[in-house]
Amino acid sequence: MDGIMSKLRNLDAYPKINEDFYSRTLSGGLITLASSVLMLLLFISELRLYLHTVTETKLVVDTSRGETLRINFDVTFPALPCSILSLDAMDISGEQHLDVKHDIIKKRIDSHGNVIEARPDGIGAPKIEKPLQKHGGRLEHNETYCDDHCCNTCEDVREAYRKKGWALSNPDLIDQCKREGFLQRIKEEEGEGCNVYGFLEVNKVAGNFHFAPGKSFQQSGVHVHDLLAFQKDTFNVSHHINRLTFGEYFPGVVNPLDGVHWNQESPSGMYQYFIKVVPTVYTDVGGHTIQSNQFSVTEHFRSADAGRLQSLPGVFFFYDLSPIKVTFMEEHVSFLHFLTNVCAIVGGVFTVSGILDSFIYHSQKAIKKKMELGKFS
Repeated sequence: MDGIMSKLRNLDAYPKINEDFYSRTLSGGLITLASSVLMLLLFISELRLYLHTVTETKLVVDTSRGETLRINFDVTFPALPCSILSLDAMDISGEQHLDVKHDIIKKRIDSHGNVIEARPDGIGAPKIEKPLQKHGGRLEHNETYCDDHCCNTCEDVREAYRKKGWALSNPDLIDQCKREGFLQRIKEEEGEGCNVYGFLEVNKVAGNFHFAPGKSFQQSGVHVHDLLAFQKDTFNVSHHINRLTFGEYFPGVVNPLDGVHWNQESPSGMYQYFIKVVPTVYTDVGGHTIQSNQFSVTEHFRSADAGRLQSLPGVFFFYDLSPIKVTFMEEHVSFLHFLTNVCAIVGGVFTVSGILDSFIYHSQKAIKKKMELGKFS
């Protein structure tokens, strides 16, 4: 038994020295104090990393198909009345959403930005509770301009013209519009602005959506807006983007167009945003997954007098999808990893401080010895 104990004693990698042979120095005490403080700070830093989550980022090819893209927006036009503003969306698959009215709310605002009226019925002219009759009064319940297949309001006429691809050049020539005071209402809203917010649900393919005055229609395969009805030569499309997102919010997302403001200096023109949408998947530490998107953007303004063809006044957002998907995954650092780092901190600082103490001790000893030799010589 004594032999086994003796062999184990010989394996001791930490031989002990009698305390009588220890030599304690002032430099050693200072180094010990400094190294202890350093180890404590590094330990606290490592503990904070262990208690908090870390985010791992990966890039993968986006193989999803048949999904939709939700576009959330909140845009203010300080010089464009709500009654003339419309929203269209279209994509490269050929799908079009003209004069979008659903899931949209707009607010009439004055020149100071104060809300005059909020209309939940969406983009387009305000609804008339009871249209005017030909003799100037209001229509009763069973009374219409024409029969069931005719247009009983100015808005019905404009919609019928849009479907036919016709422009409404002079609303005063249309009995419904004249009786309802279409042009008068537009003149009354001059100087007002409009705040439009809501969301669009579109196909997950490249496309665009835009805010522009007038109802849109197709004419000879070309997308055009009926601006003649407003009898105006210029339209101020100055705008402030309060919020624009492609998908749900997730921690750390940065939307570069939030808070962007642009003032129009030329009489009229088209302001364009070219957006690159990057599909993003965010998974938190609890395993909850958020399917969303990030985007980058460039801007361009095309004046109405640039080129031969006149530019449609409005604000256009052209978006394209990236084939690469970004995945963010939150996770905790494992306890073994934390323990390994703590051991590395303690061992590393202890070793370095020991080397430093030994160097200072032997340097002081050598200098003292030389000084003693100099006295005797």
